[in-house]
Amino acid sequence: MNLLKQFSRILLVSLLGEILKALLPLPIPASVYGLVLMLVFLRTGLLKVGQVRQAALFLIEIMPVMFIPAAVGLTEAWSSLAPVLLPVAVTTLFTTVLVMAVTGSVTQFVIRRRKGDAE
Repeated sequence: MNLLKQFSRILLVSLLGEILKALLPLPIPASVYGLVLMLVFLRTGLLKVGQVRQAALFLIEIMPVMFIPAAVGLTEAWSSLAPVLLPVAVTTLFTTVLVMAVTGSVTQFVIRRRKGDAE
């Protein structure tokens, strides 16, 4: 029963994200609104980590299973994907490296700044 309560809380935050998506005229996915709301609720203490921990861990454990339908869908659409495979692969590789570089640079900046503040 506890797992059901925790999962319901996560779903409620997701629903609030969907409502925000419907109300705000921004091109932001509802899932992003939901994640930001979850972060705000957890940081402000409106929602305690213990109130969603078990359900969140369960969802993380089964996450790989959620990719199976997408992978099957890709195999079904192979005839459409084959002609654009090279440009998609190059773009994916480039953007992955770019995201890793920017993330690393920002992380190093924050770490250096915190060390400067601590001194």
